[in-house]
Amino acid sequence: MIHFDIPKLQKELEELENETVKEGFWTNNDKKDEILSKIKTNKKICTKYKELNDDINNIEELSELVMQEFDEDIKREILKNTLKFEKEIEKLELETLLSEKFDKNNAILTIHPGAGGTESQDWAEMLYRMYTRWAEKNGYEVKEVDYLEGEEAGLKSVTFEVVGQNAYGYLKSEMGVHRLVRISPFDSGGRRHTSFASVEVLPEITEDINIEINPDDLRVDTYRASGAGGQHINKTSSAVRITHIPTNIVVACQSERSQIQNRETAMKMLKSKLLDLKEKEQKEKQEDLKGVQMDIAWGSQIRSYVFCPYTMVKDHRTNYEVRKCTSCYGWRY
Repeated sequence: MIHFDIPKLQKELEELENETVKEGFWTNNDKKDEILSKIKTNKKICTKYKELNDDINNIEELSELVMQEFDEDIKREILKNTLKFEKEIEKLELETLLSEKFDKNNAILTIHPGAGGTESQDWAEMLYRMYTRWAEKNGYEVKEVDYLEGEEAGLKSVTFEVVGQNAYGYLKSEMGVHRLVRISPFDSGGRRHTSFASVEVLPEITEDINIEINPDDLRVDTYRASGAGGQHINKTSSAVRITHIPTNIVVACQSERSQIQNRETAMKMLKSKLLDLKEKEQKEKQEDLKGVQMDIAWGSQIRSYVFCPYTMVKDHRTNYEVRKCTSCYGWRY
């Protein structure tokens, strides 16, 4: 636990809390939000550190007991607590590393299938379920923003928001092309197919970040929303599509009940995309920000998920892979 400079964090926390009692603090929205966010983050780390410190002390005490007099139940409890401790410390270490500009923001993800029709559309739907389940398992809220169903199965595109602390920090590395190899459930001949889908990940832009947009540069279209939502969502033109004419960036939202709410959400997405474009232009190479994301096809994938002739997931950027072990029915790293 030497990675955490807790005295430094506690001193910074004390200084930040002193700022909140100064005159005019609560009227300065930009400064207030930034300081309150830092206070929340520092408190979380310090509290978690104390809990982990108590856990390690408990493990040490149990270890001393079992050394004096062996007990199988105590041994199992030590092993269980040690594994839990390792996972918690790894999680806390990772959270302290998520310190870049937008890491703590909500994340906006968009998934598009590649060429291949139903196969790729089904794969895009599988990815959507994967990220949704990951978010729910880790305590994040998922808000579907725009969804376009596939012709036979799957989806043609989906945009959704993952809401919670460090959502963008955790998900930003998912940006890129994802490849699936499997025996197709849509092929009567039972042949093996390769499918591709792209994942775009952007941070949600908060109010303290100023992105100027000229209203004359926007084309706003309204249309009837599709899918679930009851009579109101399908009978009124509540869905909104906004096109930023200078950059040809298009965003859409149909998840809210009113046109005003859908427009507000679409504008947030547009700001995120414009900020991404602005930062990309400031880089010497596009790869520094978004990586090389060319066609949604072979050769540009960041990760492969293989179900046939073996079971494996491999990240091509790091060459890290996990395989299904047939002898122990578990995963081998």
